[in-house]
Amino acid sequence: MSHAPNSPEARDVANHLHGYTNAVRHEEIGPLVLERGDGVHVIDIHGKRYIEAMAGLWSVGVGFSEPRLVKAATRQLETLPFYHTFGHKSQGPVIDLAEKLVQLAPVPMSKVFFTNSGSEANDTVMKLLRYRANAMGEPKRKKFISRIKAYHGVTMASASLTGLVNNHRSFDLPIEGVFHTTAPHYWREGRPGETEEAFATRCADDLEALILKEGPETICAMFGEPIMGAGGVVVPPATYWEKIQAVLKKYGILLVADEVICGFGRTGNFWGSQTYGMKPNVLTCSKQLTSSYMPMSAILIDEEVYRPIAEESGRIGTLGHGFTAGGHPVAAAVALENLAIIEERGLVANAATVGAHLQKRLAGLAGHPLVGEVRGRALIAAVELVVDKKAKTALDPVGKLGGTVANIMQEKGVISRAMGEAIAFCPPMIITEAQVDTMVDVFAASLDEAKVSLGL
Repeated sequence: MSHAPNSPEARDVANHLHGYTNAVRHEEIGPLVLERGDGVHVIDIHGKRYIEAMAGLWSVGVGFSEPRLVKAATRQLETLPFYHTFGHKSQGPVIDLAEKLVQLAPVPMSKVFFTNSGSEANDTVMKLLRYRANAMGEPKRKKFISRIKAYHGVTMASASLTGLVNNHRSFDLPIEGVFHTTAPHYWREGRPGETEEAFATRCADDLEALILKEGPETICAMFGEPIMGAGGVVVPPATYWEKIQAVLKKYGILLVADEVICGFGRTGNFWGSQTYGMKPNVLTCSKQLTSSYMPMSAILIDEEVYRPIAEESGRIGTLGHGFTAGGHPVAAAVALENLAIIEERGLVANAATVGAHLQKRLAGLAGHPLVGEVRGRALIAAVELVVDKKAKTALDPVGKLGGTVANIMQEKGVISRAMGEAIAFCPPMIITEAQVDTMVDVFAASLDEAKVSLGL
């Protein structure tokens, strides 16, 4: 696709290296350039409107044009546009936000540490827990367990936790000391005749076998998303988190809940941990914390985690970690206003109610010849595409079918995301049932068009 010289598309191709993009393909086709946002919609530079079925990147909870967030940022910019939190310094918004997050936590938490992205948050947790292990006289307890298909970020350490092959290939990852156990994807991983509960037991047994192989005294923590996001919206089977946590408790291993996607209402409860009965020692969050109007993430730690870290900083004389923009006052002000909007407008309840409608509409497509599985909870869902329902297989190369459907959807005015063959849905939490119907109708029409265009 050729673009006019000096057009935004051509200038982007000439100067911009994109994440999660095929750079060679980008040189050929260029970007979709967005200009404005309006509720659940975004508008490109040519005036075309799209329903943003992914809320940007699982993240714009209150929609794309919330004036209260703009005003909150502006007020703070006019008052104290920046200050750090190093060396006993603080400011009002970050104090208020830390207090608010402790109050909102799904289990008792002691302190909040602020970072700028989910990747930074999970990377920081790994550092802090290594620091804590040394503080407790357990220098061998430095290994971490994640899961195949997990997504925990893209820094060297957090990408190692991530259990997706393209986050490791050619990066020489994962780093030493990070291990991955079975993905809790019953549809894909369950054996013939195996119930969900039996599969959950097998997952827990696999985890225990890994712990025993590596040595329980060497395992620091397990990271887990309540529902796996970028790995394909993988919903845990019945009894899964109950059984996983029993294994961790047996061996004294900490649980880190990655709530970067699930937090702040996405699963129909304020936290995904509440939806699935998780009782984490550490919780990381980002994305819907500020509805991504400003970059921000937070780490909540319980007293069991905090106290040894605090005492080690006393012995050394400082906690030698932090980010210039961690706890940024403008981001904190936006987060506080965003949380107020979520509470005042009942968006967690809306996610549950409208989410039930989304799940019902998508489930209604289960009989389509290209649909293998429909899965999700409240306002997060995925539809796994296949060409052979019995074999659960799609087309070569992997992603061809999903990519085709996602491209057709975009042409029809709905922006989604293909994760392999899984088409994801994670719209802003302000979405209405009528807007869900429009979104799903476009998806259904796109499935039909893809079937014809691919000759299936």
